[in-house]
Amino acid sequence: MKPIVQISLDLTYIDEALETAALAMRAGVDWLEVGTPLILAEGLHGVRALRSAFPDTPLVADLKTMDGGYLEAEMMAKAGATHVVVMARAHPETIRCVVQAGADFGCAVMGDNLASPDRVAGARHLADLGCDYVIHHIGYDERRGLAAAGHRMPSPLDQLREVVRAVSVPVQAVGGLRLEEAIQCPQYGAPLVVLGAPLTIDADAFQTADGDLETSLRKICEAIHSQTVATVS
Repeated sequence: MKPIVQISLDLTYIDEALETAALAMRAGVDWLEVGTPLILAEGLHGVRALRSAFPDTPLVADLKTMDGGYLEAEMMAKAGATHVVVMARAHPETIRCVVQAGADFGCAVMGDNLASPDRVAGARHLADLGCDYVIHHIGYDERRGLAAAGHRMPSPLDQLREVVRAVSVPVQAVGGLRLEEAIQCPQYGAPLVVLGAPLTIDADAFQTADGDLETSLRKICEAIHSQTVATVS
């Protein structure tokens, strides 16, 4: 598949999310993500507002589902989400329930390997249970905690090629990537490039980053869309 640019709306107000989403779409972003902070702050109202404003745009609801999988996926799909996120650390039955809800309501399922003891095995587990995509994820708290303790901060790029090789579904890498690293993801075989905190969203304040974001995003989208996704063997 061709590279896809997804912006994570890790915001807490619908109005700001709508403004940022409109800016991102003008700049060439392909998918919108209802980030976890926005889901916590606005819930289904945020999903419905974005679906109403952008009726034809893929819309990822970053639920990070751990339990109640069928109901959570059903609610988000009916509100307008085209993709929902379930965690590898959830019970296998929860993952199966999300996958079943996705099939029943026409919603793709993204499995997130955040905090898996073995992230490659976690990715494979998600794909084997029927997830349509894998999110290879190094968490915010994990990164900051290790850095505060004087350790090297892990990067999703460390094992990205291994994750890509382990599954037959598209992969995206998330968590602390610098801009130039995010742009390189297709070269690792991962076609789904996520732009969120701290690239476009202030990670500490959960508000849109300062500066000419639209111009920056347009250049980023052009750089990503011009690539061919590498085949990793």
